[in-house]
Amino acid sequence: MWTQLIQLEGSAQESLQMQVRKGLTRAILEGRISMDLPLPSGRELAQQLKVSRNTIVLAYQRLVDEGYLISRERQGYFVNPAILRSTPLFQDEQEITATGTPNWQTRLNIDLSVQRNIQKPVDWQTYKYPFIYGQSDPALFPIADWRECVRQSQSVALIAAGSLDYIDQDDEVLVEELCIRVLPRRGIWIKPENLLVTIGAQNALSIISQLLFNKDTVIGIENPGYPDARNLFLLRTEQLVLLDIDENGLVINDKIDRCDYVYVTPSHQSPTTATMPLDRRKALLEKATMHDLIIIEDDYESEANYIHQANPALKSLDKDNRVIYCGSLSKSLAPGLRLGFLVADSELIQQARMLRRLLLRHPPALVQRTVALFLQLGHYDSHINRISQVLKRRWEHMCAALEQYLPDSTDIPEFGGTAFWVRGPAACDARMLAQSCAVQSILIEPGDVHFGQDQPPMNYFRLGFSSITEDRINDGISLLSKKIDRM
Repeated sequence: MWTQLIQLEGSAQESLQMQVRKGLTRAILEGRISMDLPLPSGRELAQQLKVSRNTIVLAYQRLVDEGYLISRERQGYFVNPAILRSTPLFQDEQEITATGTPNWQTRLNIDLSVQRNIQKPVDWQTYKYPFIYGQSDPALFPIADWRECVRQSQSVALIAAGSLDYIDQDDEVLVEELCIRVLPRRGIWIKPENLLVTIGAQNALSIISQLLFNKDTVIGIENPGYPDARNLFLLRTEQLVLLDIDENGLVINDKIDRCDYVYVTPSHQSPTTATMPLDRRKALLEKATMHDLIIIEDDYESEANYIHQANPALKSLDKDNRVIYCGSLSKSLAPGLRLGFLVADSELIQQARMLRRLLLRHPPALVQRTVALFLQLGHYDSHINRISQVLKRRWEHMCAALEQYLPDSTDIPEFGGTAFWVRGPAACDARMLAQSCAVQSILIEPGDVHFGQDQPPMNYFRLGFSSITEDRINDGISLLSKKIDRM
């Protein structure tokens, strides 16, 4: 009985004591342990589960502290009846009879399943050659520094502060660090009232679209561009203008003139990796003033520069508050962190803060404080320096491998970044190529989803290198080129 209720895995990331506690907790809440009978002694259960007696004793004691068990002198440990009184009783599945399932298709305002989205396998780490974009190599994460900040954020005083509801505010230390340490790297100097912390850059774009767009709003988007932004904007308006891209990023032409908003990725165009030169940035800002349009700048990969001095952000040149700036710590620190920021005129930030309060109040306070400490203690700066050196070496390996096996298939990214945009032969179908590559544990991303037209070119694909080690890059590109030749 007990080995079935408490199934232990020696290779699991959790300790044996934690697994014992979880197994017992689940069994108690599901009513599988009688309240009238004592649990096995620590020695007896340890023998059955083949663990140390101390593991069981500590697990029992923790469950007593948490109210799941009670200890009776000379009798042993029993299930605490009080814990079950607050738990809904489980019903037999046969007693639950469906009387009519709603037809959700008739109730949906929009069917999101028809949108074309980037597909990324959850198990990408199992691939030998994961040329996936937007994911970080776990080996590069600064575990020791992060743990130090977590420990500090878990102090009694900070936990008390972090457990409070900020209502619509953000962690003051985090906001200060973003203003004085992160944004100045991009040439942006602002006051705290110009910044809102978000759940990643995607949350920032969602807030902007809900505040500013309606069915008649005309939005210019890069083509090819970022699919998630395109799909998000389509929830508010169908008036999208596909703007041309060349080797210098967004082409400044008359298409922009009829837009109310223009969404751009000037520092590192997504997905082509092109960097918009300074003269184009100035021309775009002039058009914004001339035609009364607003620019949404997504500076999603601002820290991934290790080639030469980067151009300042478009926002740094903005004198008329016509640029809304979206940034994130996902690419530089960890994608799972989900922490970004929105920079704009204080009037717009005030409205964004009120909308965020309705949607989610604010990003978790303890996460904000941990990141604030990470910035404040200088860990972020040292991490950026370390990771830049690693990514530069990988970038150099990618350049050499692509030049050897797929010459003339890509332009070398001027800004650096963490991916290459590759143009395959005209007859190459990148989706079929990706399926074929997966069989040999090669992960690539087809590029057709980045184009806004109904019949996009199928011979483009993206190769990320933030998640693949240097020693596998050359072999992976070699195998990829052979796949292309066979196709």
